[in-house]
Amino acid sequence: MKILVVGANGQIGKHLVTFIQENDQLQARAMIRKQEQATFFEERNAETAIVDLEQDIDSIAKAAEGVDAVVFTAGSGPKTGKDKTIMVDLDGAVKTIEATKKAGVKRFVMISSFDTTRKAIQEAPDSFAPYVVAKHYADEWLQATDLDYTIIHPGGLTNEQGTGQIQAGMDVNRGEISREDVAKVIVACLEDDKTIGKEFQIVNGDTPIKEAVQNL
Repeated sequence: MKILVVGANGQIGKHLVTFIQENDQLQARAMIRKQEQATFFEERNAETAIVDLEQDIDSIAKAAEGVDAVVFTAGSGPKTGKDKTIMVDLDGAVKTIEATKKAGVKRFVMISSFDTTRKAIQEAPDSFAPYVVAKHYADEWLQATDLDYTIIHPGGLTNEQGTGQIQAGMDVNRGEISREDVAKVIVACLEDDKTIGKEFQIVNGDTPIKEAVQNL
């Protein structure tokens, strides 16, 4: 299975490409914004596609040609303003969804925010609300398609070493999870078709990742 990783140069994306390339059944194509970012992926024998998420749908669709799945891990980051949140976390996600359809790819995995409900939007701090809004509508856009989607809602992201164990479900207590473990969850979802059409939250826990995913 060949997987286009959108946002590959991000922290989750780099872990994900590494894990994909270590898996004999999977192969990564890293979508990055500029050539200078390519070395990390070339060292792991991963393909690269240089496309900025602010480009048009056709550019993203070209990057998705010939892959079996698309994973959206991109994010504008906490240091950008509302404009970048709209352009990347909302419009970038929607364009990637539409590009996936245009490229004839069916499988799509979305990395969302922990809680993207309307209640979460109303309760979010002013600085965080635009991000939750963007993720809310990107998730809704994906769910309205006929793509074989999975939506993952990770808790607070850390750079701690992954434990390989999580808690997963539709309504889990808010907590943290390492970016490394999020990447491992993505791989587990790509390997398990039973996750198609599902969305779930993940935080640190005591259940091995594959088992937690299988039990959803």
